[in-house]
Amino acid sequence: MSLDALARAAARPAGYAAPLSDAARRYGVLPMPNLAWTPEVERETAHLYEKVKAVMPPVEWPFHAPYVKAINDLKRERNAVILAHNYQTPEIYNCVADVVGDSLQLARLAGQSKADVIVQGGVHFMAETSKLLSPEKTVLIPDSRAGCSLAESITGADVRLLRQQYPGVPVVAYVNTSAEVKAEVDICCTSSNALRVVESLGSDRVIFLPDQYLAKNVQAQTKVQIIAWAGACEVHERFTAAEMLRYRADDPSITIIAHPECPPEVVEVSDFAGSTAAMIDYVKTKKPKRVLLVTECSMADNVASETTGVEFVRPCNLCPHMKRITLPKILESLVYMREEVTIDPALAERARRSVQRMIDLG
Repeated sequence: MSLDALARAAARPAGYAAPLSDAARRYGVLPMPNLAWTPEVERETAHLYEKVKAVMPPVEWPFHAPYVKAINDLKRERNAVILAHNYQTPEIYNCVADVVGDSLQLARLAGQSKADVIVQGGVHFMAETSKLLSPEKTVLIPDSRAGCSLAESITGADVRLLRQQYPGVPVVAYVNTSAEVKAEVDICCTSSNALRVVESLGSDRVIFLPDQYLAKNVQAQTKVQIIAWAGACEVHERFTAAEMLRYRADDPSITIIAHPECPPEVVEVSDFAGSTAAMIDYVKTKKPKRVLLVTECSMADNVASETTGVEFVRPCNLCPHMKRITLPKILESLVYMREEVTIDPALAERARRSVQRMIDLG
């Protein structure tokens, strides 16, 4: 074999057909760790199983534990931080994540870390937001196909057409949007600060995108006329008021907590509505005896693993995009340094401004 052929073989791990990313070239490809269930793995991960045993039967742990140990070992070697959104599965959220929370909280806290590498346990727009706020760091997403029905419902070209249709009307984008869209808007918002952002613009009309239900729920709280885009979260839009009323009929004492991406009629029959962080805080501080979280159902598992004395009723709507992120894919991402998230610097600068403007509101 020629020297060139040897070099090409050494630059690519066995069985890995795709070209190496820039990140893999910078950091190198590591050997795949041993993934056997051994007494050592059992011993070194026992304290982590304690975090999830309330939501995971013992028979499952031997399948997860070797990945958990390998990932936590590789994080140190790569100087990496793993971000896990509240909708990630318990073995990711509780056992390998360094930062947990909602999408913007994850990106902000990751930017404050001294890590060289960010692995996004979430969907693609979240990884882009992490890259916007940490442009000097390498950002990886374990599966680039992890998308979002909201983010994919609108493009930058759509925003430009809206501006032509409504000249002079400011545009607010929910953070659940691509960097391309963030680059075209005036300011971003989260589900917790959407009302404040809308009213901060000093306009009697505001374009709000892409979530029509969040827009309607904000509209119910303000005199500002909101022009809404017709996007929706495929998880939250499936919940109905009739479903919630059936739960309440079965148990009038149940506490129903809804995310504002749900249709307004669902929010109306709930006891509380708020962002994922606000929902978690409500459960941990109020400690309702029996609670129904009207959101992606992995969040109930994660809150249950951290909260005692609360019974969780799970109306289980799973996000198929969030579930693309798994322990094996996180491990492969760290071994092969894939899949790297990059954003054109000129576009990133414009997108970062809309996010920073929101952050500057406080």
